[in-house]
Amino acid sequence: MTLRARLSQPEILIAPGVYDGLTAGLAEAAGFEAVYLSGAAVAYTRLGRPDIGLTSMTEMADTCALIRDRVALPIVIDADTGFGNALNAQRTMRAYERAGANALQVEDQTYPKRCGHLKDKSLIPPSEMAGKIRAMADARDSDDTLIIARTDAIAVEGFDAAMDRAGAYLEAGADALFVEAPRSREELSTVADRFGGRAALMANMVEGGVTPVSSAEELQALGYSLVIFPGGIVRALAKTAEDYYASLHATGSNKAFKDRMFDFGGLNAVIGTDAMLNAGKRYEGDT
Repeated sequence: MTLRARLSQPEILIAPGVYDGLTAGLAEAAGFEAVYLSGAAVAYTRLGRPDIGLTSMTEMADTCALIRDRVALPIVIDADTGFGNALNAQRTMRAYERAGANALQVEDQTYPKRCGHLKDKSLIPPSEMAGKIRAMADARDSDDTLIIARTDAIAVEGFDAAMDRAGAYLEAGADALFVEAPRSREELSTVADRFGGRAALMANMVEGGVTPVSSAEELQALGYSLVIFPGGIVRALAKTAEDYYASLHATGSNKAFKDRMFDFGGLNAVIGTDAMLNAGKRYEGDT
């Protein structure tokens, strides 16, 4: 089933955030049907930096290719602003498709962008964003590769302007809409009332962000087709890593932390070491 077909079904699609092959494999093993490659998560993990537009298109494409090598699930990928103008957005589309992405989320912030839940964002004109969407649609190799248009206008121009922008992006050819950072359940509901049935709708749940955290069930009831939890895995692992390093520094050993971590064999079981080694034996020549 294509991602487009899956998003047309009544049940909401939950796409957890991932940032490498390990997290993608764990998400697949947990039973998720798709993953979300978050630009913020890549910035946090590969760069150790905030989500303020420092991550490059090639770093994202490289990461996507590694995840595609690990899992068969649909990959929704953060394309930021397309990393420039319409021609840059076309190059991003081609690179991300080659890397195995199934949907690109592109936004109307100026470049470099910043996290949708940070302050002091700025936007490009709606007509420029519409041009990027048309350019990406022209550049994609497959119509099954979706374009998710995101607007950050709520925090900059107000809710009504965000609704107008979303409508313009839909007219420009976006396959799905993502109105970033609604400030209340009422705003979440209004987005769904305005655009439900016209396009697949995506919601973003950020712990500590400006949008009230809602469950997938609640968002489905409102009319959303897709919900992402982009940075949750990084926040969870960062907290665990902070505790682990503090424990190791304090005790000089991993003994105190052993109940909170895999041992050598446990991790190898999770990543399928024995299965891969056995598969490799099929290709060994006679000895």
